[in-house]
Amino acid sequence: MVYDWNEVFLQIERYSAGFRPGPAPRAVAYLGLAAYEGVIAGMPDYNSFDNYWSGFDVPAADTEKEYCWPLVINASYENLLPKFFGKATKEQTDLIATTANRIRNEYKSQVSQEVYDRSINRGREVSDAVWNYSKTDSWGHDHYLDPFQRYDWQKAFKKDGDWRPTVPGPGAPMGGIWGNARTFSLKEDQKLCKKPIPYSANPRSHLYAQAIEVYSQNTPTLSYETEWVGEFWSDDLVNLTFSPGVRFLAIGNQVLKLEKSNLETAVFMTALVGVSSNDAGIACWHSKYFYNVERPETYIKRVIDPSWEPILDNPLTGDKGISPSFPAYPSGHSTMGAAGAEALGYIFGYNYGMTDNCHKNRSEFIGVPRTFSSFYEMGLENAWSRVPLGVHFRMDCEEGVRFGTEIGRATHRLPWKKK
Repeated sequence: MVYDWNEVFLQIERYSAGFRPGPAPRAVAYLGLAAYEGVIAGMPDYNSFDNYWSGFDVPAADTEKEYCWPLVINASYENLLPKFFGKATKEQTDLIATTANRIRNEYKSQVSQEVYDRSINRGREVSDAVWNYSKTDSWGHDHYLDPFQRYDWQKAFKKDGDWRPTVPGPGAPMGGIWGNARTFSLKEDQKLCKKPIPYSANPRSHLYAQAIEVYSQNTPTLSYETEWVGEFWSDDLVNLTFSPGVRFLAIGNQVLKLEKSNLETAVFMTALVGVSSNDAGIACWHSKYFYNVERPETYIKRVIDPSWEPILDNPLTGDKGISPSFPAYPSGHSTMGAAGAEALGYIFGYNYGMTDNCHKNRSEFIGVPRTFSSFYEMGLENAWSRVPLGVHFRMDCEEGVRFGTEIGRATHRLPWKKK
């Protein structure tokens, strides 16, 4: 049942503008926490976070009464998904309603009317409380409505090496204020990653060497393997795939199915991956706009070859040579992916091997499944994929993996489990 709701989320998010980079993993975090808190009375080894964060006030279940936990979770998702996707289409809201009705009907015959009603009310009251908590995050709550708000890149541009928009693109920075949104596991002084390599156009400098590495990946052409890796992990484009911030939710969902996981594991996985990815995205964007490092595209065109282009293309619009519209360092894919990989490793084991079928049978790009020996290996390849795609320097990706892993560990150190 949790698997089904995660799939519904991924289907809706794919077509929802404004949810990249940060609002998508943020939504998973709040949806996951609502489900977790709704059923916490049925998870005796786990703690509630009621009042752990200031203002996070969750009504307690009546421990003397019976609940049907799947119905609690179902009501929570049915209530919250339309709220987080406030601009959902009729087709998307119909998908939510159909999924909720199917699950309700499945369990209605298994419980008394009293338990049925109590369970649905429980899911609604907890999800309302979590929604009210979300609304107190003034930076993050409605950010998806305008991801370009309140940030002027021209004021931040001081010198060569600073970020500027590239073409094709919106001509404005996405998520300029996202680093101010609420985190669950990080304090303010933990939201800044390590310093990048200093800017230099000297051919003997470290940065020049990293630019040459990017340049050489597709000059003159890419190998099939390199193109496969780049496209397999891209997840950059609205309508084409879900976003990179929720890729490891999609991977975790596959594990739930492979392992036939119980409800407790499914609830915990969704909450932990959501919180990890949320915190990683916020800290990453805080760091991006603090250091304000330009994309390889602008460096290479200015210093090495003015005709060079990255290989990120949009098969839906025909746009070619795209660089994402925000600073490069650290890589968002790398940071959020590493945090998600750390969360999955913590739950399912750090040597868990699997084949990732996220984009199996896709024809618009190379979606052929790839097999890995661990979630960490997935995180590493996800990070590296941004270099041959031409949108990141190596330093962006290496620091993203280090930073994201650190954030993932901070997240699973939260007091989820009773000692």
